[in-house]
Amino acid sequence: MLYKRMPIEKESPEEIGYGNIHYNLSESSVTDLTIGELNLSINDLTLEYTGHRGKPALRELIVQDFINLDKENVLLTNGAAGALFIINSSLLTADDHLIVVRPNYATNIEVPSTIGCSISFIDLHFETEWKLDVAEIEAAIQPSTKLISITTPHNPTGMLMSEASIDEIILIAERHNIHLLVDETYRDACFKTPYPLAATKSNKVITVSSLSKAFGLPGLRIGWLITLDEVMMERFLAAKEMIYISNSVLDEEVAYQFYLQKEIFATNINKKCLQNFELLKEWLQKETRMECILPEGGVVCFARFKKELQIDTNRFYDILMATYHTMVGPGHWFGMPDTYMRIGFGWTTDLILQQGLQNISAAIDASLL
Repeated sequence: MLYKRMPIEKESPEEIGYGNIHYNLSESSVTDLTIGELNLSINDLTLEYTGHRGKPALRELIVQDFINLDKENVLLTNGAAGALFIINSSLLTADDHLIVVRPNYATNIEVPSTIGCSISFIDLHFETEWKLDVAEIEAAIQPSTKLISITTPHNPTGMLMSEASIDEIILIAERHNIHLLVDETYRDACFKTPYPLAATKSNKVITVSSLSKAFGLPGLRIGWLITLDEVMMERFLAAKEMIYISNSVLDEEVAYQFYLQKEIFATNINKKCLQNFELLKEWLQKETRMECILPEGGVVCFARFKKELQIDTNRFYDILMATYHTMVGPGHWFGMPDTYMRIGFGWTTDLILQQGLQNISAAIDASLL
């Protein structure tokens, strides 16, 4: 595999340096938690190899609300990114075909591209409110299709697929004997996803999630994949063992202790995110040079300059960062024009968010043609 760095990673806040960004609206997660907030008890933890599938008690907690799932259906991974890599590299070869939604989180596209498989993109459009046309998936199927890859709630748009649409895609996957990857990383972020976990619906479905986006624990690198397919789970476990054997026992124990009190944190996290969402909506109503389909899930939206706006986009991003020390996620992070931008509203304080949004308006003022 010939790896190349993705723009979203090369230009990420952690690479640029958080100290250089005063108003960070590029983050796609909620506010990061500190060790001190977690009330941990880890003095007696032995720093040993942990079970390759992951801590059993944590795996049980992850699926405790789903009747037909148990810990054997869960594989803990190095973040959701680790799960996505395991799934794509286990299911796809250069001779296979993938159907994937676009725009999307870069890893969902770049890992298959690096593998060298052929890809059919199902493009979402602002004009249709980023809604997925299930018929396009059916039409894109080829004899070599091995995997359909969707994301809901969607990154970067915040679009939420209906349960009926997911059920339709599952039927397509079953009919053609294809696996369906559902990236549900934002399932618990800000808005509650109102239907069951996709992996509960069919053994053709593989669900991915983590503690990063919705719970502010990206530094733990704890994610997971869930599937009812025992044969595929064995293959995924083999991939994990070849790549890094097991997760950090420290990460898993911290994640377990957090999960025991998860709902307490979730209540406060989502309250703050919803308050920030109201601030975002107020700004969008006032900033008439931009337009946005309001998100239904997650903590990001994918706004754009109105088509009639005459603006130098390069100058806009330069001024936004150099003059106002403000960062958003430009469209090219997602294979889209830079007239689009992902704005995160879950990570910052309300005051930083308000000022950052005002800085976007000021940078537009300074970049008009």
